[in-house]
Order: sequence, then C-alpha cells, then structure tokens
Amino acid sequence: MNFQSFGFLAFLLVTVTLCLIIARRDRSVAVNCLTLACLVFYVSGGGWAALLVLTLGLGVSVAAVRYLTTPDFRIRPTGDGPAAYAYPRTAARRRRCLYLAAAWHVGVLAVFKYAGFFTGGRVSPGWVPLGLSFFTFQQLWLLKEAYAGGFRPGQGDHLPLYAFFFPSVVSGPILKPQAFFPQLHEEHFLHPDGRDFAAGFYGIASGMAKKVLLADNLGAVVNSGWSHLDQLSAPAAWLVILGYTLQLYFDFSGYCDIAAGSARLLGLRLPVNFDSPYRSLSVGEFWKRWHITLTSFLRECLYFPLGGSRRGTGRAYLNILIVFLVSGLWHGAGWTFVLWGGLHGLGQVLERAWGNGREKLPKLLRWALTFVFVNIAWVFFRAPGVSQALTLLKTAVTADFRPPADWLMADVFAKEAEAFGMVFPALRDWTAPALTYGLFAVAMLAALWPRNAVRQMDAFQPAPWRAAALALLTAWSVLSFTGVTTFIYSNF
Repeated sequence: MNFQSFGFLAFLLVTVTLCLIIARRDRSVAVNCLTLACLVFYVSGGGWAALLVLTLGLGVSVAAVRYLTTPDFRIRPTGDGPAAYAYPRTAARRRRCLYLAAAWHVGVLAVFKYAGFFTGGRVSPGWVPLGLSFFTFQQLWLLKEAYAGGFRPGQGDHLPLYAFFFPSVVSGPILKPQAFFPQLHEEHFLHPDGRDFAAGFYGIASGMAKKVLLADNLGAVVNSGWSHLDQLSAPAAWLVILGYTLQLYFDFSGYCDIAAGSARLLGLRLPVNFDSPYRSLSVGEFWKRWHITLTSFLRECLYFPLGGSRRGTGRAYLNILIVFLVSGLWHGAGWTFVLWGGLHGLGQVLERAWGNGREKLPKLLRWALTFVFVNIAWVFFRAPGVSQALTLLKTAVTADFRPPADWLMADVFAKEAEAFGMVFPALRDWTAPALTYGLFAVAMLAALWPRNAVRQMDAFQPAPWRAAALALLTAWSVLSFTGVTTFIYSNF
C-alpha cells in the first residue's frame, strides 16, 4: 500500500479514528487494534508469505529477548538452604543466544536478498519480503540492546507493534528500542492533542509534496536519461546526475515525513532521519545528516564492536571501510552498491587522513567538493551496472555542450504542461524547459533549506496562510496520484 495513494489515506483515516475512539475506553484494546491494523497494512503490500517470514523472525527475537532479559530461574529447596539455580544464564550462554538469534535474522536476509548475488543467479528464491532489510536491522538492534542491558521489556511493551508499526515497517526509519517503547507509556500515545494533529498533517502534506511533486517529476528526467545514455550531451548528463541526487533525497525524506506525520496522529514521534544532508561540508558530516538512523545502527552495532578507533588509526580506517561496504551491500545485492559504499568509506578515510588541513579551506569550496562527490557516488547507486555508470560519467566530462534535448524533459509535470499548452498554445514549445528548470531550482532551494520538515513539525504553528498553503499542496499532490510509482527505498 503506497503512501501516495487514496487507499493509504483511507486506511490512515480509519485506523487513527478507530484507535483513538477505542483508546478513550481501554488503551490496551486500542493497542491491539493498532497492531492488527499494522498487520493488515503489511499484508496488503507484502502478502501473507512475507508476513509469515517476518513473523517467524519476530518469534525468534521475542524468545531471545526474554532469555536475555529474564533473571535466572531459581529453585529453593526445603529448609533454610541456599537457593539453587536450575539453569543459570551465564555470560557464555547469553552470548550464544545473541549469536544464534542474530544468525537467524542475517541468514534469512542473506537467503532472500543475496543468494542470487553470491551464487551467480543459480540459487535464488525469486522474491524478497517487503521491508526485510529494515526489519532485520531493527531486530538486530533490539537484540543488541537486550543483551547489553539497554532494553528490558516490561508490561505494555508490544514487540509485534515495534516490528510492524505501519509508518516505518516498509522503509524505516530504523527504530532503536529506547526511541519507541518508552513512548507507549506516555500520556500522548493514542491521546494526541491539537499540536500533534497539526504537526501530523504538516508532515503528511509536506511529504506528499516532496514525493509526488518533486521526486516523481525529477524521476521523469532521470529515467529518460538512463534510457537513452547514448543520446545525452554533457549538460544533459549533469542534469540526469543532479536529478537523481535530488530525486532520491525528496523520495526518501518525503516517505519519512509522511511516516512521522502519520505517527504523530497516533501520539508517537519517530526519530529524525534527515537533517538537510546536502548542506554538508564533508562526507563524514553527510552521514550524520543522511539516513541518520542507519548511521546510528551501523555505528553502535558494527563500528564499535569492530573496535571503532580504539585500536589505532589503521584499524579505524579498516573499520570505516567495512562499515560502508556493509552499508552498500545492505542497500542492494549488486556490485554497484558495493562500489557506492566503498566510495563513501574511502571518502571518509581520506578526509580523516587529510586532518585539519581540510578545515582551512573556504566553506563554499568544502561544500562544493562534498556535493560533487555525493553526486558522482549516487551515479553508481542508480546505475544498472558499472559500465553504464562509467558511460554516464564519461559523457558528463566530454566537450559536447549541446543543450538538453526536449525529449529529456517531456514528462516533467506532463498533465500541467498539457493544460498550460492548451490555454497558451504559442508558449507550448517553452513549457517543458521552463517547468524543468523551475523544478530543479525549487528542488535545490528546498534541499539546501536549513530546517527539514520533521524539525519544522515540532515548531509548526497553525495559521490561515499555512493551512491554505498545505491544503493547496495536498490537493495538487492528490490530483497527481498515478498509482504506479513507488518509493525508491521500498526496493531495499
């Protein structure tokens, strides 16, 4: 069930209304109702088979968490003798439980997502459960926190709701247990106030606009360019490269805005997952602003266990490369993703090796170097193969300075352009270029805006002009629904 659909809006309205009404009488029943709605949402998008796979994984996590967090079972003999332990939970046994549960989740992910990649296509299940990558990392985070003592389930902590919470189950953000379970015991959960509703509608409206109006139209340029690589000029190649950089940001951050807005309608807050990443002055800073929950997971669950920077500079560089190679492979089973992750890992290693000398460069130059690097790396992320990526990059540095062809921009705001051409037929030839360059200008301005939508939600103050603007964006987005496009990160 796509967020940018009438079906999701109807589902959200019914779910929020029923859960809030039931919560007035019995919040525990409302929580069960919300959990059931989450399962319905998942089945509608992933199917029963996918739900079965993830439910088995949830069962493994529940059993492991209970073992890791339950005190030793004691048998007291008759008389005044000391207590005897029937099965003491030693450090070795707890560690073995953690490893076995983690191996299950990693193994399921490997079978469904990477069997074809590692066997050259000879062995592959042919399908991947919806949201499996996000589900796996979130369950691993849960196990790690239960083992380390950062999380101990209590009464009212619903592990199924944590696993299948519908705003985040498909594409995140990845929820750390401490960022979710405490909220289930707070007053606002299933009892949102007026500010929660206002912030929720703001997040949903802005996320819809990002996805439908910006990302999908930028994607029209990107898809046309990748379909006709041999016909691109250098300016057109850069338009395609920049287009995907912006498309991916607005697509994924738009999803996160809708997810955060939907959660606020239920009185829950999701963690910030984007913080104006294209304003970054270094690759390291970029990863503190882009997909923040993934960065936090990799740092806490992989980088630190590998030793972090505690074992010397060389080992720290190796750990960084390992982390980003894993990040690349997590995004997709292909060498282009591995290469993309390796580039970001190498970029951070070079920045650390450069040291304070880089900080002496002008901020504008540091921003430009970072932004160009990120753009080039995204080419490999988007490309169907390494050779196609190199072809596009080679075209971008040729001396072919022909302006982008009209066919590259033909599908940008196609419905709006057609209506405008009917009203002003004399300007028909200028419509597509004007809309395209205007789209890129607005997208760049929005991407470089200092405050992102999730942070704006907390400071949002309802006002007539804001309500009118959000209503206009929402109406435009809804009228633009096609029912065909999906969020890019749902593929990962």
